[in-house]
Amino acid sequence: MSRRGTARLALAAGAAALLVLVVFGGLGSLVLMGVGWAGLALTAAGMWWMLTHTGWIRVLAALLVVAAPLGVLLVYAAAGLLWVVLVSLGLWALAVSAGRAALVEGTPPSMTERPVSRAKRPFLIMNPLSGGGKVERFHLAERARALGAEVVVLDPTQRQDVTELASRAVQGGADLLGVAGGDGTQASVARVAAEHDIPFMVISAGTRNHFAKDLGLDRQDPSRCLEALTDGVELRIDLGYLHAGEPGDPSTGRVFINNASFGVYAEVVQSPAYRDDKARTVLEMLPDLLTQPSGTRLSVRAGSLTMDGPQAALVSNNPYARGDSAGMGRRERLDSGELGVLCVNVGNAAEATELLLRGRQGRGLTAATTREVVVDANAPVIPVGVDGEALVLPTPVRCCLAAGALRVRVPRHRPGVPHGAPPMDWRRVRRLALTMGRVAAGRGAA
Repeated sequence: MSRRGTARLALAAGAAALLVLVVFGGLGSLVLMGVGWAGLALTAAGMWWMLTHTGWIRVLAALLVVAAPLGVLLVYAAAGLLWVVLVSLGLWALAVSAGRAALVEGTPPSMTERPVSRAKRPFLIMNPLSGGGKVERFHLAERARALGAEVVVLDPTQRQDVTELASRAVQGGADLLGVAGGDGTQASVARVAAEHDIPFMVISAGTRNHFAKDLGLDRQDPSRCLEALTDGVELRIDLGYLHAGEPGDPSTGRVFINNASFGVYAEVVQSPAYRDDKARTVLEMLPDLLTQPSGTRLSVRAGSLTMDGPQAALVSNNPYARGDSAGMGRRERLDSGELGVLCVNVGNAAEATELLLRGRQGRGLTAATTREVVVDANAPVIPVGVDGEALVLPTPVRCCLAAGALRVRVPRHRPGVPHGAPPMDWRRVRRLALTMGRVAAGRGAA
């Protein structure tokens, strides 16, 4: 289907979603929508109370989170209009999907891929504990050696400096560095690769593999990442750097490939129990962190924008997608030349509800993009989570970006290549459908 046809489908499906409600629901459709929004508000409030309380209040809040959407469905069913709501939601989902598809073709291309020759002396570091033992389960070391790579499997019984291992490999003639491990290990070796301007290779053997996801790599089967050794292309991407105290060279400091977090999340990451039981640790610590004023008050300066007292701040190497209000999803590009900044300041259930319903338009969330971010505090040191690892750094902490600093070698064919789909924009979809229609009509008249 052409872009014009897809845009028209989006408009038709959106109109049909509203028409179904009006025709079959009548005046009751307004009540249905009101009930739906009330259910969302109660669910958001319940989630906030779950995060900020313990004991019986948390139990009641959890019940509210479950009961609110179920209650909405029961109201719809009792009115005999559940099918109307489901059909309307289905049509609306089709409208949004078609609208985004119509806009994709007009967006800038994804990260530029460059053809490269095969590396002669690749050197790979593998952590056997990452991802619950993916290195052994997928026979990554054996497969990499069969493809001509030198492989060092880390010894779990002793601490080894991966930065030193990578530096020695470069001195010995390695012309590619790679890591099968978590994002923290990836960042350490990526810094060495950037310093020597040699390609870096990511093998998705970690637990969450955020960096691998943004590169479009296969996170289910890390052995497919090894195809970069024989049939690879190269991307030039940005690197984030942290500096504690006085300003420094943008290409020095602690590297982060994903993000650096400050405030609530950084405090949680500092807990010794976090690595063993992340979910339980978060639930136990969040109530005090969110509701009780601590001795540390953050101040974030991103270009001309200053944010005082946010509960949490996330600085990312390239911004997260616009629809991702929590910075937990995907970055559409890794070569935009800008840092992403998200600051959260939510003080009550009403603000939490607004944040859930309005996303980045909510008052509790501030989003920005910039080349440098300065995080200061009324304390000499602050906890910082860097790619999920806990640090304590002296203030102020400066986050900088080195554009195009890292050459990344990836397989030519990757299952999750970002398509750079833009956020939904109904005005653009309508203009696309109508304008292209008029152009076609004009050509036909000629």
